[in-house]
Amino acid sequence: MTILQTMRLTLTPCRPDDRADFIGLERDPEVMRFLNGGYAVDRETEGPEATFLMPTGTEPYIWTARHTANGAFVGWFCLWPEGERLAELGYRLRRMDWGQGLASEGALALVNWGFESGQYDKIAATTMAINLGSRRVMEKIGLSYARTVLYDGPDPVPGSEHGEVWYELTRSAWRGR
Repeated sequence: MTILQTMRLTLTPCRPDDRADFIGLERDPEVMRFLNGGYAVDRETEGPEATFLMPTGTEPYIWTARHTANGAFVGWFCLWPEGERLAELGYRLRRMDWGQGLASEGALALVNWGFESGQYDKIAATTMAINLGSRRVMEKIGLSYARTVLYDGPDPVPGSEHGEVWYELTRSAWRGR
């Protein structure tokens, strides 16, 4: 993994020192709303069967995002291999950093890295159908709606009856942009 630089963000491979910032995200009910229904995560009681990623700072494929100007924590992004040529894009940002285009900026950096250096042929991302903010990020960076699937998590989340949407981008479509 390499350090990625955007206009406003520096994305570095995650480290154990990032764990407290990651936990801070999990404790924000608004950040967790579309992941578990909006309750703060207690890592002592949340089991390994959790349907969402809880990074500890030792995982490969996760970048910590910080403001380039002052080093303040923004969130994390991941490009998780789901096969030899497929990766799944994910991200989680502090609420105070929402609505500024930072999710799109960081996600696009990972998509570009995935096709240029990661050698992926397809990058996919998923979210709840009702998560319009995340869907806009996916569309803004060039991913296209592929399908809606039934939500299959252990605990129904408000809105889960509308399913989860999949967005995808292929290497050839990325080149043609």
